[in-house]
Amino acid sequence: MSRLTLSAPVLDAPDPHVLADFYQRLLGWTVVQDEPDWVKLRPPGGGTGLSFQTEPLYKPPTWPAADGAQLQMAHLDFEVDDVDAAGEHAEAVGAVLADFQPDDDFRVYQDPAGHLFCLFTREPEKPVG
Repeated sequence: MSRLTLSAPVLDAPDPHVLADFYQRLLGWTVVQDEPDWVKLRPPGGGTGLSFQTEPLYKPPTWPAADGAQLQMAHLDFEVDDVDAAGEHAEAVGAVLADFQPDDDFRVYQDPAGHLFCLFTREPEKPVG
């Protein structure tokens, strides 16, 4: 089998540059590709990036899910050292804390296009068996 490497999840948005700017400020990553309808970020040192493409018909998901409403298809999880500090930073660069928070162990936010992402701290390792 040929080698497969995940290059980057891609988020649709009415304006990929606005969304890329938000994630660049949130994560501190570098723009490595910038075209009219496409922007790609990479973390320092390489690795899986995050891309954004123009989708004029994009509709943000409803959170929490509601019958007949636009459902989320995916979301991003970010492990952080301090949820409160990371949440303050996320809000400072344009994230919105979601009204519905299903659990105390993580926080759900929406980016400027309405995509959901979560901030969480690592759970203690549990022995297997």
